[in-house]
Amino acid sequence: MKKILAFAGSNSSQSINRRLVRWASDQVAESEVTLLDLNDFEMPIFSEDREREKGIPSEAKAFKNTLRESDAVMISFAEHNGNFSAAFKNIFDWASRIEAKMWLDKPMFLMATSNGKRGGSSVLEIAVKGFPFRGGEVVAHFSLPSFSENFSDENGILDEELRKEFVKQLELFDSALAGD
Repeated sequence: MKKILAFAGSNSSQSINRRLVRWASDQVAESEVTLLDLNDFEMPIFSEDREREKGIPSEAKAFKNTLRESDAVMISFAEHNGNFSAAFKNIFDWASRIEAKMWLDKPMFLMATSNGKRGGSSVLEIAVKGFPFRGGEVVAHFSLPSFSENFSDENGILDEELRKEFVKQLELFDSALAGD
């Protein structure tokens, strides 16, 4: 059984990205999912001075150990001003100091959603293009626009075309998990 680490790139208690990644991870057959909350990894804002004075925070090490114990990663990003949320970026910055190839060559399914028509596509594009340089094997990616119109917790993705695209990406992720 494959171990999947899933989380939203948001620290909001009302995160629509958490709802999406929870549902998406439930769609992966024969897997054990660890659903993280970024609030459990809150730490001081990264700075080289702070790292030099106090070292790497235990929260960054705990995040990295959880990543190490997984076989694959699913993330749904919140988009803040066209980029990662500050909560995610801070964890990313600290954890990448432990080792530059921080994603450890794990297969990744990257997603984003928002209530806007672009569905967080700007932040998703940044992650899809950038994570391979940090040891991420991005095998699938998906953007869900207009979240409130296109998603329900009970039924998942409501729009038929968007659901087909999600399933296509999920199949790519499943194949990577199976080693195909």
